[in-house]
Amino acid sequence: MYAVVKTGGKQYVVEKDAVAVVEKIDAPVGESVTLPALLVVDGETVVAGEGAAKATVTATVVEHFLGPKQIVFKFKRRKGYKRTKGHRQPQTALLITDVAIGAPKKRAAAKKKEDETAEQAPAKKRAAVKKSETAVEATAEAAEE
Repeated sequence: MYAVVKTGGKQYVVEKDAVAVVEKIDAPVGESVTLPALLVVDGETVVAGEGAAKATVTATVVEHFLGPKQIVFKFKRRKGYKRTKGHRQPQTALLITDVAIGAPKKRAAAKKKEDETAEQAPAKKRAAVKKSETAVEATAEAAEE
């Protein structure tokens, strides 16, 4: 399974357990980041468009470093004008830990737990109402005696 992700204005083909070198991402080393998927290919299945928007590509930041030096040389002929300059682009190495179609398992489990608590909440409210009704009935009986 592999995916095409977009980060830093560029698109990269990534797969699980591969290292991708991308433009610098503002995340500390060791932190997990999620990249937006544009296309996911799983054997014979190709998911693109809105289906790929549901896909998740999770990566861990391995290191931040400077890329190779690019030499910029300017000159104007017959004028004696020469300028040499260098540039090193900041980059980040990412270890792709997971390529999944659909919601990640952690989020799905958390959502399922939230749904269960939401179902239990009305039952707790009903139990509280019944308790208050019985308390009102008990006070009414005590007043009658």
